[in-house]
Amino acid sequence: MDKYDINIKKVIVHILESSAGIPVLSDEELDYGSEFGDFLREHILKIDTSDDVKKCSFYENESEVFKILQEFSPNSFSEISRKIAVHLYGIMNSNIDIPSADLVVVHYMVNRANYLAVLKMNYKSLYTHMTSQDEFGTNINEIIMHKALLPGGSQKLTEAALISLDDLTLKLVEKKYDVNGVKENYFSKRFLQCSSSLSVKSKLNIITKAVEQIQEKFIEEDNEQCEAKMKAKSIINSEFTNQGVLNVNDMTEKIFEEQPEMKAEFEEKISKYQLLEDEIEVSNSITSKKFTNQHLKTDTGIEIKIPMEQYENPECVEFITNQDGTISVLIKNVNHLYSK
Repeated sequence: MDKYDINIKKVIVHILESSAGIPVLSDEELDYGSEFGDFLREHILKIDTSDDVKKCSFYENESEVFKILQEFSPNSFSEISRKIAVHLYGIMNSNIDIPSADLVVVHYMVNRANYLAVLKMNYKSLYTHMTSQDEFGTNINEIIMHKALLPGGSQKLTEAALISLDDLTLKLVEKKYDVNGVKENYFSKRFLQCSSSLSVKSKLNIITKAVEQIQEKFIEEDNEQCEAKMKAKSIINSEFTNQGVLNVNDMTEKIFEEQPEMKAEFEEKISKYQLLEDEIEVSNSITSKKFTNQHLKTDTGIEIKIPMEQYENPECVEFITNQDGTISVLIKNVNHLYSK
């Protein structure tokens, strides 16, 4: 999806400043114009294509937002947005660690499908200038701290939801905050009251961490452990490069080939998350980019970064195990060296 596929229909903003004691609700929709429209489209697209996004479903009998959305129509947009803002503000006002924000609500369409974007734009504190005059008409320029600036178009929102108005399924991004002394995902748990699946990034982190833990447990010798980790990273990169997805079952067979005990323990670890039969597809190439290079550091302080295609080519790099147990790294067929 391109950002210009997003056809904005209506926009409204409500001010949710915790210290105010009440939300400052707008009665009028915004004139979103071309620049502000692009700003909103960029944020919506970032969420929709993020590998941090979670696909969720409302708890229909519990969710206040779900009940509010039952009343949605283009004519009720403003009223619906105010009810959502009041509901969110009530949660924020009783939990001081949840940051103040402007809540921007957007009705938009992609092709013929209708969506509602609920964008919580947490305030940023940044320095800016202010000009004033004293009683003698002298102009005074000052630098002040502005505590209610919104995130820029290039920045990621940490709390937002994109809701399909056709079937009321939703995608969301969220961040944990202290609620009653415990860090929790209040945005899904208390505000939207919806089920929360694992994001693509979370799945990859669970899988790679589990592989690493198993290798560290079963392989005691440092050099062999390093070799196993490099092999695992190469296999994961190859799956993304050649298949476009990471088939967890196939990956498991390749990484733990002829290592049944390690394989069994790995499967037990990730079965808790129901990931063994999963296929993980990334939306953003940045997510899988960390698998495209081998990063090595020696005990003597030398650091080496090897592109994966070079690592997998014996004509470019060779790892040699010496008789005394040390390892030599031979970099081959280099035409030029550059100092950076």
